[in-house]
Amino acid sequence: MMPKEESELLTQTDPGTPGGDLLRRYWQPAALAEELPLHGAPLPVKLLGEELVLFRDDSGRPGLLGLHCSHRGADLSYGRLEDGGLRCIYHGWLYDIHGRCLDQPGEPGGGQHKDQIRHPAYPCREAAGVIFVYLGPGEPPLLPDYEFLTAPEDHVFAIKHYHDCNYLQSNEGNIDPVHLSYLHRRLDGGGGRGNGDEAPAESGSTQLVGRDVAPTTEVEITDFGARIYTVRKILPDKYYLRVSNFILPNLSAFPAQTGSQGYSVNWHVPIDDTHHWKYVFIFNREAPLDKEAVRRARVDMTPDYKMVRNKSNRYLQDRAEMKSTTFSGIGFNFQAQDACATEGAGPVENRTQEHLVSSDKAIIASRKLMLKAIQDVREGNDPPHVIRDARRNSFPGLLVISELLPARVDWKEYTRKVEGRLHG
Repeated sequence: MMPKEESELLTQTDPGTPGGDLLRRYWQPAALAEELPLHGAPLPVKLLGEELVLFRDDSGRPGLLGLHCSHRGADLSYGRLEDGGLRCIYHGWLYDIHGRCLDQPGEPGGGQHKDQIRHPAYPCREAAGVIFVYLGPGEPPLLPDYEFLTAPEDHVFAIKHYHDCNYLQSNEGNIDPVHLSYLHRRLDGGGGRGNGDEAPAESGSTQLVGRDVAPTTEVEITDFGARIYTVRKILPDKYYLRVSNFILPNLSAFPAQTGSQGYSVNWHVPIDDTHHWKYVFIFNREAPLDKEAVRRARVDMTPDYKMVRNKSNRYLQDRAEMKSTTFSGIGFNFQAQDACATEGAGPVENRTQEHLVSSDKAIIASRKLMLKAIQDVREGNDPPHVIRDARRNSFPGLLVISELLPARVDWKEYTRKVEGRLHG
């Protein structure tokens, strides 16, 4: 059971909360680039409890401002995109992406005191089809050079899914290897690479994880968070090795439909304490992705990035399907299955009522890392994995593996060889 005070530290993300202060020390996804086309309308967004507006100026640069005009609080998402910035439609005040007031047209001379206005504004960066923002104090750190953020444009695909719960319970679901043996299990012998299904090189993992439901799990602390090893005995002479990662503070990397050529990432960004966006990145280091095929595989989404299978319709669970096809009865899409489990825990899971067991060691480790990072921020220090030195902006230890291996092969030695091959 987790003390209430610790749970609140990890789940509360509004401005001024310790958990919110921690998340603001890192770059966070704010929107998909496709949501903000050049000359498109400004986009109102809510991040970590803050009401904001995202826009592109007439040069195409993304900017993130406080939603309410510094004059008399009008909503800037209705503003005009012109003259190098975003102009409020109430009285015409004009702001650039840095929050400078460029014009107060209703005042003599365009506003002789306009230079004194500093509207809330936050740095933006664009990578892998996503607009990232830094909401913290001071000079922003470097955007991490993860493989999926620096890969050629056609090697990575990004999408997002709305979730009706606190970000932490969904993020912890990513680092829970045992749930794969139940929530995502196929009963019909199927297991593929579509709809977000994870698959190792030799066989669909949805089959393999059901053949050993009590895997050996080991956690290794790294400079970016934690590496998670999961070993399942499949045959007397073979086992299934899965290596995934918890990445501070709110994302994970895990095996995906790209097999050994890449991986997927789930990045959980709080809207507020009871809602969040899950950004999903699919990455292939060796070959371009068929992005239209990937997008078609996610047909159970509405145009506003919400799942057709959702809490309001009980995720369209089919009890007959549970008898012969899937363990959950929620179709073949991992996203809806995960949402059912994590949203079902409530808007904010009551961790004081948990009974953690040995297979939860990755979740326990991630919480300890987060609590230590919160303490670092409280003491005025950068938390771990905030990158300010370009020479340290690489992560060879961020390794993902999903392979069937001969029983004679030592899985830690095999992991080191793969790491050397990829980053040597």
